[in-house]
Amino acid sequence: MALRREVVVSTALRLLNEVGIDGLSTRRLARELGVQSPALYWHVKSKRELLDLMAEAMMAEALPAGRRPAPHDWTIWLAEDAHAKRRALLAYRDGARVHAGTLPTHNELPAVEAQVRALREAGFHPREALRLLLAIDRFVMGWVSEEQAWLQDAREHAQSPFPDEILEGLPLLTQAADVLRMQDRDADFEYGLQVLIQGFERRLGMNTHDVNRKGDPSDPPP
Repeated sequence: MALRREVVVSTALRLLNEVGIDGLSTRRLARELGVQSPALYWHVKSKRELLDLMAEAMMAEALPAGRRPAPHDWTIWLAEDAHAKRRALLAYRDGARVHAGTLPTHNELPAVEAQVRALREAGFHPREALRLLLAIDRFVMGWVSEEQAWLQDAREHAQSPFPDEILEGLPLLTQAADVLRMQDRDADFEYGLQVLIQGFERRLGMNTHDVNRKGDPSDPPP
């Protein structure tokens, strides 16, 4: 039976959970699939392309194809998408590291276009809309990267970070010790996400009449 790209990607994701990104190579993947490396190169030309396809598959599980974001509730679907992406990345070992540095595939660009269109209808210039999407995506990737590193360290050392004795004499950090220890990562993530979205919401309100009168306020002066 001929090797199919979707089988290559699903096998790579399974292998990722077993060996992590550092142990994943095209040679190791070819061996797992029972083929020689040249057969694999018909479907993925490099590890970089493989990671792009793996990242696309992760996001496809989280964000259904064909969704149509609405302009009037852009703050809601941005937050929902961010939470879905975080869950998708956390579902895989080194999920954030796989996604870091990947580029949207040809299949993903229509979904990005739909998001930019919804944000444009909400009042953002397309360039600012794309900046908003990138800022939130990079917040999610950075957050999950730190979160997964934290979780890995906690598993290896099996002890609570920042014990009380370390915080002795530090009253303000003691009051915020639960945040310092990441005891409620969901709440911490939500707080940062909402601050980011509310910042863009405020910017939209401040710049609406300038956008209508002059165009994109983020454009450099002539």
